[in-house]
Amino acid sequence: MKSIACISSSVRAACHYTPACLSRGLIHASPTGRCMNVDFPCKTVIAQQPCVTGVRPFHSTQDRWAVAQQVSNNPLPNPLPMPEKKENELIVYQFGRRLSSKPAARPRNSRPPQHLSPYTPYTKPQGASEDSEVNIRSVFEGDVIPELCSRLADAPSDDRAEGLATLLGVCVEFGVEAHSPVVSRLRDECLSHLAKKDTGVAPLCHLGETAYALEGCQSTIVTEVIDSIGASVEEDVLTPSEAARVYSLLALCCDPTSQQHTFMLSTLHSHTERLVHRLRASHISDILQSLVKLQQSQAISLVLRLSHRASRIFKAFRDDEVIKLLSSLMILGHHDEELLAAMEKHLPGRLGECDPELTSTVMEYCLQMRCRSEPIFEAVAEGFVCHAEKHSTPQIAKQIVAMGRLNYLPKCSSLMFKKLESVLSSRFSQFQPRSLIEVLHACIHLERFPINYMSKVFSPYFLQRLQAQGEPLDKNALGQLTQLNLSTSLECASYKGPRLPYYLHVKRFSSVDQAFETPMESYLYKRVRGPLTNLLGGQFYSTRVFTVSGYTIDVELCLDEEGFVLPLSQWDHTYRRMALCLDGQNRFCSNTQHLLGKEATKRRHLRRMGYEVVQIPYFEFEKLRTQEERIQYLHNKIFPTIFKFSH
Repeated sequence: MKSIACISSSVRAACHYTPACLSRGLIHASPTGRCMNVDFPCKTVIAQQPCVTGVRPFHSTQDRWAVAQQVSNNPLPNPLPMPEKKENELIVYQFGRRLSSKPAARPRNSRPPQHLSPYTPYTKPQGASEDSEVNIRSVFEGDVIPELCSRLADAPSDDRAEGLATLLGVCVEFGVEAHSPVVSRLRDECLSHLAKKDTGVAPLCHLGETAYALEGCQSTIVTEVIDSIGASVEEDVLTPSEAARVYSLLALCCDPTSQQHTFMLSTLHSHTERLVHRLRASHISDILQSLVKLQQSQAISLVLRLSHRASRIFKAFRDDEVIKLLSSLMILGHHDEELLAAMEKHLPGRLGECDPELTSTVMEYCLQMRCRSEPIFEAVAEGFVCHAEKHSTPQIAKQIVAMGRLNYLPKCSSLMFKKLESVLSSRFSQFQPRSLIEVLHACIHLERFPINYMSKVFSPYFLQRLQAQGEPLDKNALGQLTQLNLSTSLECASYKGPRLPYYLHVKRFSSVDQAFETPMESYLYKRVRGPLTNLLGGQFYSTRVFTVSGYTIDVELCLDEEGFVLPLSQWDHTYRRMALCLDGQNRFCSNTQHLLGKEATKRRHLRRMGYEVVQIPYFEFEKLRTQEERIQYLHNKIFPTIFKFSH
């Protein structure tokens, strides 16, 4: 719940602010600019039988606990009637007495409650009786807000900004319109205060966020706040926490067409690079998330430094912070080997008992970056065997798909696939059709053929369900179904169930997104072409040949019955075919020499179709320095195979 205590404490503090309190300050601001400790005697104006429910979070959970504890510890005096109002008109309730005791400490790796926005307009709870309604409008229609503003006038600058931001936040939460007299009065107070140019960065960010929630980018308060923060950025006086707050504010209201905002962002990037060594885990995840919202993928230097810093302090990241970190890096397209090493060191021990969303995010990150990490994948497989029931179907799909596409078969694979079969049996209807196809398609990369479920996938009912989702069948889904059907034909002779209708087959697996095969690397082919022509005595080969099944062969040789290489003009007399796979770097996992799952599956299928597959990986061919070495290398790769044919 939004801490009404935080509102009431700020309101009470403002109402009863006296010169004697100046030495202590109206509101003690934390480094992040939140209201942390309110140390004033509390007097509350209430009416009868109030009840406030259904309000969304306004400050962080930690702040709410602190304020709740403060309010609950302060004795509340008898209620006072509101001036010029009847006592039965509810103004503010004794929030402290309604608060429950402080919750138990939240575990370090637990994720905080998620919400769509920190500001949600107040709505009346369904079924609430008239006696329990809060006449919150009377707060804004009377003299309460003007009185609070006048009492805040003598407060220290940062405290006054925090108080005004809190009052604006109350207006946001309870749906007060931006053109109302109360908001106009608060707007004038804020602009008058901002004109003094003596407010700290954290209170400015807090004020800017609430003003943006109330009025949007067109808010004059937001404009003044950005101007004031811009001056601090240029002076290079920001602390790490303040830099993170500024990024969060800019992510809300930055105008990419504004030269002022663009210059401010550039200056902030440079300043943050110098602060990187002082950033904490929460700062790094928040800044990276803000860079994503700001579409600052060109800030490569800053992202590199943040990623490097994250690898150094990875152990300090909570589960939710790791999720934000990896999600941001995926969108920004950045992969750091040092970060992967830190993940391999600290994550395996956490993945067994962590939030399932963290596990699926880690696997999604590894898949996108093509990182085949044995420690992480083994931990994920063991966790899946023990806790698969706690995972949602999308989370299960992400884990299995990552292992399949990165061609990793864990040591506990028998237990993992047994558990997967159990999950598919009990929760088959819960899987979205495309998600289910991806899971089954990933299994064939690991030579695990889900025959029991292929019959369901190829059934007319499932295909109708797949087409009934309102979208035409994309080539990806059809390609996966085609490859599943091809596996049943080439590798599952015992399968007697239904097959994919021919009109749904894709004719070629090659595609722009390279989902089923990676095209031949031109640079590697140019280096192989000369030695290969010299070895064969001519261009007795063809390149980029499409097979009947839809695969593309890099280089194809044809042999007669005696094992001689045939020229292109005599290919009608072909007895054997040889497929040379020129495997560039993109066909392997980024950190190992293991082929990707799609390439391993392609080679198995080509062999089943009668091709003799010869692999020429880039990491072997690049070591050869002279033409003679390259010719000898190709001779050793090709002619032993030809000799095997002729004998």
